[in-house]
Amino acid sequence: MPKRPSLAESVGAGRRAARVTVAAAAGFYPAAYVLDQPVTAVYALFTPITFGVLSPVPGSGRRRAATVLRALPAAAALTALGTALAVGTWPAVAGMLLVGFGLRFGAVCGPRLSGAVPGLLLFYILACFPPFAPQTLPQRLTGVAVGGAALVLCELAVAADPPDPSYRDRIADTLDLAARAAGSLLRAGVPEPGLAGRLRAAGRGLRFSQQPPGARPTGAGRTDRALAEAGSATRRLVDQLAALTALPAAPADMASQTLLGGTAAACAETAGSLRRARPGAGPGLIEEMIAQFLVSRDAPTSKTAGGRTDRPHEVLLRQSTVLTVAVSAVTVGTAVALAFGGRQPVHGLPREQFWYARTPTVRLFGIRLAGNLTRRSVVFQNALRTALGLALARLVAGSLDLSHGFWVLLTVLTLGRTTALAAWSAVRAAVVGTLAGALAAGLLLIGAGDATEVYAWLLVPMMLLAFTMGPLEGPAWAQGLFTLVVSVAFAQIEPVTWRLAEMRVVDVLTGSAVGLLCGVLAWPFGARAETRRSMAALLRDAAPLIRASLGAATGYAPEGGADADQALRLTRHRLRMAEGSYAQYRTEPAVPVPGTELDCLAVLNFGARVLVGAYWLPRTAHAHELPAAARDWVRDVGEAVEAAAVRAADLPPDGLRIRLTPPPSLTSRASPPVRSLLSDIEVWLDALAADLRAACTGHRTGPPAALSGQ
Repeated sequence: MPKRPSLAESVGAGRRAARVTVAAAAGFYPAAYVLDQPVTAVYALFTPITFGVLSPVPGSGRRRAATVLRALPAAAALTALGTALAVGTWPAVAGMLLVGFGLRFGAVCGPRLSGAVPGLLLFYILACFPPFAPQTLPQRLTGVAVGGAALVLCELAVAADPPDPSYRDRIADTLDLAARAAGSLLRAGVPEPGLAGRLRAAGRGLRFSQQPPGARPTGAGRTDRALAEAGSATRRLVDQLAALTALPAAPADMASQTLLGGTAAACAETAGSLRRARPGAGPGLIEEMIAQFLVSRDAPTSKTAGGRTDRPHEVLLRQSTVLTVAVSAVTVGTAVALAFGGRQPVHGLPREQFWYARTPTVRLFGIRLAGNLTRRSVVFQNALRTALGLALARLVAGSLDLSHGFWVLLTVLTLGRTTALAAWSAVRAAVVGTLAGALAAGLLLIGAGDATEVYAWLLVPMMLLAFTMGPLEGPAWAQGLFTLVVSVAFAQIEPVTWRLAEMRVVDVLTGSAVGLLCGVLAWPFGARAETRRSMAALLRDAAPLIRASLGAATGYAPEGGADADQALRLTRHRLRMAEGSYAQYRTEPAVPVPGTELDCLAVLNFGARVLVGAYWLPRTAHAHELPAAARDWVRDVGEAVEAAAVRAADLPPDGLRIRLTPPPSLTSRASPPVRSLLSDIEVWLDALAADLRAACTGHRTGPPAALSGQ
């Protein structure tokens, strides 16, 4: 049973409908009735509806207004291009193919562009249909400018939505919670009841799916990359703090307490920088504290007569966990400084982790585009599916000489889905709604006849109703009510009969058939198969990086080990591709499938944790020579986790069993740096093993409910 809209969703839809209706009416009525410019009136009506309803731009009112304002030059250029290519069917089809693919594929560079792309496509679509009338281009561009300006003003002044918290505000709130939690652990020595649950809940709240679409920092530029890294590191930080609260009691350790206090202060400072949207003091102080902590931790402790150290294993585990928390705090602080400080060098930190710090913006966009220019990319698949569908629809509409063929392409664009099943569900509802709307429109056109004033009075209330109910109730209501809106609008532009409703039905049915055909022939299962493939590729390609990182940390090159730099780049690429496919997978309806599915969130956590270990483990290792027993242990557990990652990619039907032996005692001869390094490796590999076990646990039948918040 479909989910009923909440009160907040209904109020938001009503506000949006009011803004779009006011903007559309403000441009349409003067152009149609005062200036007697029907072409200008059509475009002045169409522009607010496009950016406000058919392709709603995400974000707050001010952000939406800025996005529409920036999109208007592109909308004008596409209108001009469509007008020129309307000279014939084949030029229009070729233009549709190139424009459709270019805009859809380019949307991978940022959320704002992604939200505006369907609307920009519609400007080309509307202009590329006959009649070929280049002399009307000034009127068309005037209508685009008037309608766009009216929508910008309405976004700022009419029924404004309350602002959504920005992603940086959410990170700041989570960092404040982390600072309070660290302070609580310092003061009380034992965790508060429920502290671990609050920390993990705050981390889940930073997942992109918990953010409004316009607030997600998914762009290719430096600021978005840095904010995304800050969010990911903050999630790790609160998860590590939660793990710290679960450790068994250990003797007092001044080095850990001091570093934990510095971490709390660094979290509070970074939260303040986020709220001020200005770089603060940066992570320099906490970096110095980490260096002092490493020196203190690796210094000899009290010794027995036999020269044995007496630092308990529980203390070592606590120190390693506190170190991971501090490292995450450094990552967050550095990323925030990059987000607000612009292009700058990163001193004293892993260059590979912040590779984008000094990379030119144009190159960052080029890297994002090149990374997705593969048939395994869901972005590439969606762009190709959209371009082919729209080009085929334009060819069919032109070849059959369909009147108002624009509606054919509009149907393909608005009903297009990433799976054949979802497309069929949307088409069924849309056809029913269109038939009902066409029947009502036909009766209205027969009853009102040429009484233009009737249509003029009905347009505004019909737009309010259609733009409120359509987004809330789904394709049937949207298509039915939109049929009434376009019928009433066109009846004021030129004489029409009830056959206008008939044409609308024919065009929607044609567009639905084309959309279904593309949905069946082009990747009909959507992102499910690609997500499964990309997750397996991430597990396989991240596995060699584990051994390479252990080799870099311990100072020896394991036999058969992969090149560390190459493994690092490949893992980073695989993680990005897996995140992209999983992001689309979450939007698709669940489809029962036989067998066991990977827990995608656990796989993504595994990939991110492998990268963090590769960045930081060699930097915090001060042991230069390991005893033979320690080298053997590092080799054995590293190979065990590496082999487990490869097995996990093959989906073992009985789950994954990983048994990691504890590090050897070595207390008779091992130096403190050796024992500290072994403890750091133990904490890292235990976390990786836990992610792998979670990835292979349970039977999945679609996007798991537990993962829907990622």
